[in-house]
Amino acid sequence: MAGYEYVTPEQLAGFDKYKYSAVDSNPLSLYVMHPFWNTVVKIFPTWLAPNLITFSGFLLLVFNFFLMAYFDPDFYASAPDHEHVPNRVWVMVGLLNFVAYTLDGVDGKQARRTNSSSPLGELFDHGLDSWACMFFVVTVYSTFGRGSNGVSVFVLYLLLWVVLFSFILSHWEKYNTGILFLPWGYDISQVTISVVYIVTAIVGVEAWYAPFLFNFLYRDLFTAMIIGCALTVTVPMSLINFYKAYKSNTLKHRSVYEIMLPFFSPALLFILCMIWIFMSPSDILEVHPRLFYFMVGTAFANISCQLIVCQMSSTRCQPLNWMLLPLALVIFVVISGVAPHWENLLLYLLTAFITLAHIHYGVGVVSQLSKHFNIRPFSLQKPRTD
Repeated sequence: MAGYEYVTPEQLAGFDKYKYSAVDSNPLSLYVMHPFWNTVVKIFPTWLAPNLITFSGFLLLVFNFFLMAYFDPDFYASAPDHEHVPNRVWVMVGLLNFVAYTLDGVDGKQARRTNSSSPLGELFDHGLDSWACMFFVVTVYSTFGRGSNGVSVFVLYLLLWVVLFSFILSHWEKYNTGILFLPWGYDISQVTISVVYIVTAIVGVEAWYAPFLFNFLYRDLFTAMIIGCALTVTVPMSLINFYKAYKSNTLKHRSVYEIMLPFFSPALLFILCMIWIFMSPSDILEVHPRLFYFMVGTAFANISCQLIVCQMSSTRCQPLNWMLLPLALVIFVVISGVAPHWENLLLYLLTAFITLAHIHYGVGVVSQLSKHFNIRPFSLQKPRTD
């Protein structure tokens, strides 16, 4: 199992022919962030590998997630009559979130600056982004939490899926059009989230209790922004880009079945988890919301990574991800009443299994592609060939 090769010979051959093609039309990105990143990237030494920059940014998001888990384990810290997260923590989380966003923006520029661009770098970047979706969404939830002035854990679960769907939608576009249209919502959300953390440190979480317009609370604004951005920007732009490719006869797939394949596994993941939530004997989402989000986000990341491998190698997306099998088995055991008192333990075991399996997949794919392209993932020096 240690040396299992996830990337098939057909996919490796597809990676050899791969050419990066992306479109970024977001005004915030084009006129504000890219000039800023062009300045920042000059700070980094030319011996620094782009993948190391990418991984460092991702680790900052992971650190923020676990830091907030320590201070706000059950998402009640921002509720009235609860001990709030210290202001210095909000400042730290806000700064680290912006640094992580900046590192995600400069890694590609560092690759071009050092002439080290490769399909592995793009896969590494977007693969980590698929996991990062869960980390930054769940972390920002602590600004409002689940108290009387907050958002319920079920609503946050649905909002998490709005973000996950927006991510998979952009890679569905690329799977069918061959072009990655960078979503506008990402840059807007990252800047907004960083600002919200800093503002929370200054004004305190109590400021979010009061309505900002009539009876419209800030928690409602939080919900409306995520859903509104998806419905008014992300989905319409994706459909327009798909339609343009259809009209120009440049779609890579023709049948409806092939076109919709990338949605099968995410949809099944969503359905299975909804069944678990509604039929849970112990109300699992209410009891372990953070762990449940983590499990869902990690399984989604694996589904996304496998899709990215297929779209970059121009190979067929598999309709079902194998990680859905242990998930379905656990749900069956839980709702069938076979082990009514083991639900919490099964969630812990399933989360650990999915996490280790996803890490093994990521390490295996990176190792395979590094060997195939004769590069080192975290160094610009070439491997020794003797």
